Amino acid sequence: MASEPVVELRGVSLAYRLAHNRTGSFKQFLISAVKRQVRYERLWALSGISFDVRPGEVFAVIGPNGAGKSTLMKVIARVLPPTDGRVIVRGSVAPMIELGAGFNGELTAAENIVLYGALLGREPDFMRQRIHPIAQWAELQEFLDVPIRSYSTGMLARLGFSVATDVAPQLLIVDEVLSVGDEGFQRKSKARIEEIMSKGTSVVLVSHSLDTVRAMAHRAMWLDHGEMKMLGAPEEVVGAYERVA
Repeated sequence: MASEPVVELRGVSLAYRLAHNRTGSFKQFLISAVKRQVRYERLWALSGISFDVRPGEVFAVIGPNGAGKSTLMKVIARVLPPTDGRVIVRGSVAPMIELGAGFNGELTAAENIVLYGALLGREPDFMRQRIHPIAQWAELQEFLDVPIRSYSTGMLARLGFSVATDVAPQLLIVDEVLSVGDEGFQRKSKARIEEIMSKGTSVVLVSHSLDTVRAMAHRAMWLDHGEMKMLGAPEEVVGAYERVA
């Protein structure tokens, strides 16, 4: 019998509530809200999205800015609950959605490794043992005792990616991280993903690099204005997207 999907989405929609009012201050806004004078509009960021992600599969999501890609990743990572529909995620998840998310700028890199690992469900004692291997992979050994508020975007990317992928999860969510940093970091990141894939990890990847999608993904989905435009083989989906982009 075939293995169950790692991720299942069935008719998933998500709406943000936008407030419409002409108040000039936060105090006036609160008064209007109490008096129920504030009008709200629903902005649908996702509309009726359905797909599965199989064990060991790299599933890529492409589309223009504002298409809903990052919102979709947050729904899969359980950061945002859907307005409608059902999301099922089986097993442990390592989300690489926003650089620095889960980090504390006042803490050192060593302290943040333990903190971020705990947020991913790993034992603090285990994370303390992994501090130096994680820093070594990220090429940040000399900066372990430095508060990460002084880190560059590239350094944060390396640190976060190293922590998230130090232990192979059932699902790795990568939102544009592979486009950050120099070519050396991008090559290392792709090699690390291939390594954890060999252990059965599934990957959901958002990227504007269509060459990366062609090279790494097993299937791709084109998302536009919160709606699925196309789902299928990466070459076909990327080709269709390029013809209208």
